Amino acid sequence: MQFQNVTAVAKANVYFDGKVVSHTILFADGSKKTLGLIYPGKFHFGTDKAERMEIVAGTCIVKLDGATELKTYTAGTHFDVPAKSGFDIEVASGICEYVCSFID
Repeated sequence: MQFQNVTAVAKANVYFDGKVVSHTILFADGSKKTLGLIYPGKFHFGTDKAERMEIVAGTCIVKLDGATELKTYTAGTHFDVPAKSGFDIEVASGICEYVCSFID
């Protein structure tokens, strides 16, 4: 996956003592995405805007807020998170790489 004609923000977004790290890319139309890495562990994220999380490499297990079932996502798959919600994400081993798109 490649993105053309973007501005990359050099300052990283660092969460959970460096176990989740992302960088923001900005598009000419004003939209943005984050490109990130999740190291092994269990984490919870809240959302302001709706998000689409595309898994680029690795594997993660996700439970959306309000859901009862856990789902596994691997490279080439994605999950959507509603606005004003959240999700639990677990990486058992290796590194999970993702692209997060903010959905209007």
